[in-house]
Amino acid sequence: MTHTTQLLGISNAIVDILAHVDDGFLAEIGAAPGSMTLIDEARARAIYAKMGPATEMSGGSVANTVAGFANLGGDAAYIGHVRDDQLGEIFNHDMRSLGVDIRLEPAREGAPTARSHILITADGQRTMQTYLGSCTELAVADVTEETFGAPKAILIEGYVYDIAEGPALAARAMALAKQNGSAVALSLSDALCVERHRDAFLAAVREQVDIVIADEDEVAALFGTGDIDSTLAALDGNDKLFAITRSEKGSVIVHGGKRIEQPADVVNKVVDTTGAGDAYCAGFLYGWANGWPLRKSARLGTHCATAVIQQVGARIEPGLLERFA
Repeated sequence: MTHTTQLLGISNAIVDILAHVDDGFLAEIGAAPGSMTLIDEARARAIYAKMGPATEMSGGSVANTVAGFANLGGDAAYIGHVRDDQLGEIFNHDMRSLGVDIRLEPAREGAPTARSHILITADGQRTMQTYLGSCTELAVADVTEETFGAPKAILIEGYVYDIAEGPALAARAMALAKQNGSAVALSLSDALCVERHRDAFLAAVREQVDIVIADEDEVAALFGTGDIDSTLAALDGNDKLFAITRSEKGSVIVHGGKRIEQPADVVNKVVDTTGAGDAYCAGFLYGWANGWPLRKSARLGTHCATAVIQQVGARIEPGLLERFA
């Protein structure tokens, strides 16, 4: 089958609202510095009303990867649930401005669009107050032959399994992928997410997933291992492609009997590590989608992650591929 797009992302659609604040602001709203907290709609409205000037842009882990993939020059599409409100329009407009094909129209009813208030203090630390809202209303009915299309690969966010219909819609997407000859990539999201859905993730990896992209803690949680050596031993002979990030230790690519170790780049000053894994994923999948060798794909992933941790914000900016050597 001819593929009409390279990458289709399916995930929680969240608007990032980034603002610089002082410690007094955090104290006023009762947020512990550096914490990540889920909040309700009323608290989200109250925090937003107190915030000063802010940058609002599409966010969420896989949405960041899809945006980065597009900014590298890749052909990308996206399925995520937003409401027909101000922030829903911001999310969709931002993604479309990057060339991403948004496959779902905003909902006319239901919860407001999800948003993460990302409060940045003078020391660069981020405190996140996140309201999930509309993104949790993504449903099986949203994944159809029309919205799915014929991508070369799909990327499913592990957090999707936290949604009421998440496991069923992920299964639907994987079935359509098999029908269309699309590869299935799974982002494990975080180690706690893996612990919540370990059996489902293991079954998916065993039966339907082709590519797993995760950090070493997430893969260890998946296989119940205690360190990278035992994790790699558990992967011996596995025919799936694993791209495992290890922070300052670089990354390891495992595919069948092949193992590729990619060192991290030297960084003089780390500004913000948020989104590094999403950027790596974008670079790695861009290389994979364009038929690059795995080692070169891992190098591009590292290049993208290195750029992101030296800036505020998780977005890969246009032109980054041209600086890749």
